[in-house]
Amino acid sequence: MTGAPNAKPTVAFPAKVVETSSYQVLTPGTVGAPAKDGSSVVANFTVFTWDGKENKLAGSTYDDGGPQVVTLDAQVPEILRKGFTETKGGGRFLSVVAKDALPAEQQAQAPPGQSQVFVVDVVGVPESKAAQGTATDPGVKGVKVENPGGEAAPKLTTKTKEKAPKDLVVKTVIKGTGAEVKSGQSILVQYAGKIWGSDVEFDSSWARGGAPIMFQIGTGKVIPGWDKGLVGVPLGSRVLLSIPPDLGYGKAGSGDKIKGTDTLVFLVDVLAAY
Repeated sequence: MTGAPNAKPTVAFPAKVVETSSYQVLTPGTVGAPAKDGSSVVANFTVFTWDGKENKLAGSTYDDGGPQVVTLDAQVPEILRKGFTETKGGGRFLSVVAKDALPAEQQAQAPPGQSQVFVVDVVGVPESKAAQGTATDPGVKGVKVENPGGEAAPKLTTKTKEKAPKDLVVKTVIKGTGAEVKSGQSILVQYAGKIWGSDVEFDSSWARGGAPIMFQIGTGKVIPGWDKGLVGVPLGSRVLLSIPPDLGYGKAGSGDKIKGTDTLVFLVDVLAAY
């Protein structure tokens, strides 16, 4: 295998396919501590289908624009979880994920004579699931934020008769001490999103179990209000965004809950950037 850690690797495969799962830490890494079972980890993946013939590239986050955040739960094969628990940020491990790593009900359906090969570059392990620090009132009439502290989810309330702001509003609730978010970075966030006036929650990472999510910012991958409102925010911050329709989903709205006239309110914890 060639290619430095944190770059897309090139792998040479033996002709004979190994159909027993294994892992090997190639570079242990030096940043922070390894992830633990059940925790989240940020990593780049390059995956190959090893069949002894074509050994095709199945996919790589290096081609998709940035790393991904993964929760090390039962959905992740145990052999990969073992590699993660021995590799710190900046490190790389390789794992053969063969038929024996699959649940019993899937093993019979797995094609014979092939295995998946993962080259995993660990970018980092998030230290917290929520912004930490002293919270202040964002000062937006009609919106209430409760900050319980620690790892607990904040509460956003948007039930009000106040008129929604016509322009984008960005207010700091907790000011982080990290570097400012730059356009093009992949940011790790927790968030809750509600509709102004109705208090209807249309999306929330907290409600999905509290695992942070990651996406690229400032490049059109998310709604314009996020791109405009989150670039420049210090890492570790909790911010309130009030986003008018033209900077949200536009006149078409989104799904069954968001109409084209709705102002969206988000409470966002910006945890890390890569």
